[in-house]
Amino acid sequence: MAHDTTSRHDAPAPGVPEPGTAPAGTIAEGTVPADTGAADGRLDRELAGLDALELGGAARGRALQRAWSAVWPIITAVLIALLAWQAVVWSGWKPSYVLPGPKDTLPVLWDHVTTSSFWSAVGLTMRRALIGYAVSVAFGVVIGALVSQFRVLRRAFGSLITGLQTMPSIAWFPLAIMLFKLSESAILFVVVLGAAPSIANGLIAGVDYTPPILLRAGKVMGLRGPNLYRHLIMPASLPSFVAGLKQGWAFAWRSLMAGELLVIIGSTTSLGVLLSQARELNDAPGMISYMIVILIVGIVIDQLFGVVDRAIRERWGLDD
Repeated sequence: MAHDTTSRHDAPAPGVPEPGTAPAGTIAEGTVPADTGAADGRLDRELAGLDALELGGAARGRALQRAWSAVWPIITAVLIALLAWQAVVWSGWKPSYVLPGPKDTLPVLWDHVTTSSFWSAVGLTMRRALIGYAVSVAFGVVIGALVSQFRVLRRAFGSLITGLQTMPSIAWFPLAIMLFKLSESAILFVVVLGAAPSIANGLIAGVDYTPPILLRAGKVMGLRGPNLYRHLIMPASLPSFVAGLKQGWAFAWRSLMAGELLVIIGSTTSLGVLLSQARELNDAPGMISYMIVILIVGIVIDQLFGVVDRAIRERWGLDD
């Protein structure tokens, strides 16, 4: 009698899993638990949050570092200037009513900046400065563009522009007063003559130093006439042009201060008029306080030009 041994030998032993099945409590190969995807998503989100936190902190740190690197030299220079000023006062070189120290001058400066009349005078001075500088930029750009493009004009007026740039602005005031009397036009006339030559020379220098290979490339690409100047020469000469604009502002500011000291128009009050009145009244603390305000305005404008210059250098890859 035949015995059926197949079922006896093929039956799994107790506790042994059937072939092709995974033991209890284990994960079959090629399968993913249902909660693993959610865990990975949470992990990715947490890592992304940590990265964002780290990058945000690094960005804030860099911003603070840049701000501090820009501020601390100015603070140091101010402290050194105040210390030197006080040292001169302590030396007894001049009596205190002629050369007061910081402790006598700074409170007077604070009293001035808290009055509306002072800010009205500052507003008038800045309005004159901006109008004169804008007119100077217009004349300087036109003159510089023409002289840089035409050799005949370069030979005729190149040296004249440089001569006008080196001429002291105060030397123009007698002529300005004869032409325009004591008026705003007299001040504007001298401001433009003081600033426009520097702006024109800055543009001329930028055009002169434009690499010839760029000019040849522009002509090959079909740039001619105004398009060549607009799309190639002006961008290439921008660094030198900005330097000319900065120098032009310095000449305009100096010319304006000289003009406001010499040309007093009716009852108008400006920084120059306040400075002149303080001198006439022998008010040394007030006079020095107005000089400090004029210096601060010059420093602020210089910082603005510095921001533009750094932006250009970064765009051109010249600043790390």
